Amino acid sequence: MPNAAAPATEGSDRSVPLHVAIIMDGNGRWAAARGLPRAEGHRRGVDALRRVVRAAHELGVLYLTIFSFSSENWSRPATEIGDLFGLLRRFIRNDLATLHSDGVRVRVIGEREGLEPDICTLLNEAEELTKANTKLNLVVAFNYGSRQEIAGAAQRLAREVAEGKRDPASIDADTLGRYLDAPDIPDPDLIIRTSGELRLSNFLMWQAAYSELVFVPIHWPDFDKAALESAIAEYARRERRFGGLAAKTGS
Repeated sequence: MPNAAAPATEGSDRSVPLHVAIIMDGNGRWAAARGLPRAEGHRRGVDALRRVVRAAHELGVLYLTIFSFSSENWSRPATEIGDLFGLLRRFIRNDLATLHSDGVRVRVIGEREGLEPDICTLLNEAEELTKANTKLNLVVAFNYGSRQEIAGAAQRLAREVAEGKRDPASIDADTLGRYLDAPDIPDPDLIIRTSGELRLSNFLMWQAAYSELVFVPIHWPDFDKAALESAIAEYARRERRFGGLAAKTGS
């Protein structure tokens, strides 16, 4: 996600964004409203993810980034973290073959150091198995925080300067962007957050510089193709400026 100036559709006539990113929020509140344990909310959230992956492909989205586990989520109760990791394990083991047969490429961004070895193995296997697929790129932000990502990029650049491999004057926004977790992925055109919260919560803050933001009141377990279509329709109605004159998203 390297572009310092604008997301992928600048100058294009796409009414459907090339890259959609989603903050999947509200599993716990969905469960609480129904008198169910939070773990059930997370389980239903995985069902919603399956629906949205299919819908994104059907609608012509080429990149779908999901915020599955934040670096701040470690502050949650150990039992809930265990539930979340268990769902990740089951999702990869149960759904990876289907994703692969459907032509989905899985990418993972975020910090892997300190994760349990079997989790790292599953993430690596998902990326390796699907690396040649081209129909949809599913980017999983796992143990991810945008500030940490930016700090890591700055550290790598600083190390090159200290080793005499780089002139500090050569570092600009584009250079730093190339040192982020997935520099080959275009910036998101549209970022959706469910559950009514109006913030990014340390998600893709560098890449979101010119993204359109859509906040929806629906809790994530209830999010479906119709909700995705509605968010994309809102995106298509907007005029994108990128710091200059308006750029139409739709025809």
